[in-house]
Amino acid sequence: MSSLDALGPDVSAKSRIKPKMGSDDWIMRGYMIVLAIYLIVALALPLYAMLSKAFETSRFDLTQFEVQVSNEAGEFNQPAATLKQLNDQGGFIAEDDLATSTDGRLALTKFFPDFSFRSPVKYRLRGLNDEAVYLVGSERFEGTERAEFDSNTFRKVVIRPIQGHGLANFATYFSTPALFQSIQNSVFIALVSTIITVSLAFGFAYALCRSCMPFKGVFRVIAMAPILVPSLLPGIALVYLFGNQGFLKQFLMGESIYGPIGIVVGSVFFTFPHAMIIILIALSISDARLYEAAVSLRASKWRTFWTVTIPGARYGLISAAFVVFNLVITDFGLPKVIGGQYNMLAVDIYKQVIGQQNFQMGAVVSVVLLIPALIAYIVDRQVQRKQVALLSARSVVYQPKPSRRFDLSCLAYCVLVALFIISILGICQYAALVKFWPYDLSLGLSNYDFDRMDGGGWDAYRNSIMLALMTAVIGTVIIFTGAYMVEKTKGFDKGRAGFQFLAMLPMAIPGMVLGLAYIFFFNNPANPLNFIYGTMAILVICTVTHFYTVSHLTAVTALKQIDSEFEPVAASLKQPFYRLFSRVTVPVCMPAILDIMIYLFVNAMTTVSAVVFLYSSKTTLASVAVLNMDDAGDIAPAAAMGMMIFYTNVVARLVHAVVSRYVLGRTQGWRQR
Repeated sequence: MSSLDALGPDVSAKSRIKPKMGSDDWIMRGYMIVLAIYLIVALALPLYAMLSKAFETSRFDLTQFEVQVSNEAGEFNQPAATLKQLNDQGGFIAEDDLATSTDGRLALTKFFPDFSFRSPVKYRLRGLNDEAVYLVGSERFEGTERAEFDSNTFRKVVIRPIQGHGLANFATYFSTPALFQSIQNSVFIALVSTIITVSLAFGFAYALCRSCMPFKGVFRVIAMAPILVPSLLPGIALVYLFGNQGFLKQFLMGESIYGPIGIVVGSVFFTFPHAMIIILIALSISDARLYEAAVSLRASKWRTFWTVTIPGARYGLISAAFVVFNLVITDFGLPKVIGGQYNMLAVDIYKQVIGQQNFQMGAVVSVVLLIPALIAYIVDRQVQRKQVALLSARSVVYQPKPSRRFDLSCLAYCVLVALFIISILGICQYAALVKFWPYDLSLGLSNYDFDRMDGGGWDAYRNSIMLALMTAVIGTVIIFTGAYMVEKTKGFDKGRAGFQFLAMLPMAIPGMVLGLAYIFFFNNPANPLNFIYGTMAILVICTVTHFYTVSHLTAVTALKQIDSEFEPVAASLKQPFYRLFSRVTVPVCMPAILDIMIYLFVNAMTTVSAVVFLYSSKTTLASVAVLNMDDAGDIAPAAAMGMMIFYTNVVARLVHAVVSRYVLGRTQGWRQR
């Protein structure tokens, strides 16, 4: 027994102090705090600004102003009256019309039906409190000081609304049938698309995992192709196939592709690879002993499927369902292109902000859109926590056995799905080459002359390349180093937990909501960061933040595979952490780093919703150009730009594969025996 223990447990516990923190610990904590500040500025504060805007109300207060009118001789014989008294007498403005936007204006001439700017009548105006604000042209006045105007000047006088907070905006939203209908439409489309996509993806993944059919690698590559295109592209393809002048219009039997049918089909296309890869991973983790037990118990294949296969893959199915649901309900590009008059939440945000300049209502719709996305995310996280390990040390990996009939059935199914994907991409490429659909079907490259089109031209494509490269490089550095600090920093539990929460939050935030939040935060003149608004910098920040979570989880997963003994050994050798980081951690985690880079690059090329509010005339992107050209009626050039994005991502993937093979050969030699 030591001398400290002999004195009692309390004295012994108090005498055991924490080890002294070294300079490396302080540097790592400081860097983590810097990254946390970045996430607060790039995510938390913009969201707070948007939420504040949603609950902000603007209303004209007629009790704040008092007006006195002279006779034609300029004599003020009549007593002054408030605007409310005048309105009560004349009923000029309805009570509901007093609610307005932040930038609302109310001309005082509305309260005087016989007003004439040529009249010799004069007017006196004053506020009854210090909050009363009115404008004379562009000049601002406030306070209780009385001002006198002639008729010609009085016609320029408008009052400003007062600001408050409450649920009035939400009441207005839910009392508007067209807007409220968007919620039902969005949920309906998301549910239908989820059911169809998960079902198709499960069948495809099951064929890849549980059959011995040929060309598995080819089918897997084809299945991942939709990730490389913006979500607008399948909408354009469906217009050419089933639109008013489409090839296969008659197959719809009188129904229109512009609406729920088109949105569902397009949603299945662009969400299919996300669901397939999740389910594929779930199905690949199977214990062969369970299937051997089922055979020994003489269970039918159908019963084995429902009692062994489905329960084993249930967490993958649930995760895939929530991922698809989130992607569909928050997607903007597809319903914008092919939705027609079928309103959805993401499109409503765009209409309110861009079409009507009603930022408050846009913020309200964003909050409404945020709720189902957030619920789906929380439920998915809870489900993942309940997941248990399906493979133990004694498990045997399941290996499918050849079965000609079953393998041919799986091959036929995969061929059909692959044809669906290829046909969408093929018709887009055909549309990009046709000179003038449907009158001149000759092929040419005239649609690639983007500089003649409205939308951004080749500059938009170059901007997208620049954005993708900057996002890939800068984002990878920020995300991987941040994940390293979270995993390798000793102690600092509360700080690490806070950073982890901030890193996971972007997953639950739709891109449209994040983009609108950036308008409220960075476009505020009082914000010292206002200077980045409208520049490439804000697009990079928004894109990195939008896709932060998946990249962070990828980095954390890779870092968890590294033995924690490296850091103590390096410390005992008096080696700084950055040397260990550069010489050991980075080379070991290079596969994950390269995956993060290509993930950020591809998503930066295809993203629309997150940047549609933030680009300027000088920073127009290729994905936004597709949207703008489609709006202008240049559908063929829009398809051409979409295919340029696709081919760029294909090239990036090929470069990634080549570079990965080279880099991994030089840095992963220790894995070879």
